[in-house]
Amino acid sequence: MTTGGPGSELARGLAAIHAEAFDSPWTARTFAELLDQPGIALEVEGDGFMLVQVAADEAEILTLAVRPSARRTGVATRLIEKAAARIVAAGGRRLFLEVAEDNAAGRALYARLGFEPVGRRPRYYARPDGPAVDALLLARNLSAPLPTA
Repeated sequence: MTTGGPGSELARGLAAIHAEAFDSPWTARTFAELLDQPGIALEVEGDGFMLVQVAADEAEILTLAVRPSARRTGVATRLIEKAAARIVAAGGRRLFLEVAEDNAAGRALYARLGFEPVGRRPRYYARPDGPAVDALLLARNLSAPLPTA
């Protein structure tokens, strides 16, 4: 997928949503570079988006961003469901992601959708107001449908 570079409307739009969703947002240049790589899939829905990297029969959610004003409206669930269907159609069998241990809402979402812990990265996420937080590595077997919310 060619984005037209970091100045493109797509890259700028993704960066804007990401800036609202995260303390350490990615730049438009980062999004343009990612979208130009093979194996990267983008799902977009209104005030949210998800980037997934697919390799062989596995995929990893690189980022899932939803504007705070649109949270708890099902956007993230729909993005994951659409991406999972796309991954399965392409022969994918497992979907991985990382979530900050202190992200209770994200952890609840992923648990509800059938993701299970498979590892941990100590002190992975820096926090400006305190110590770094562990990243929990989660995985979901895609051979069965995602649970309905």
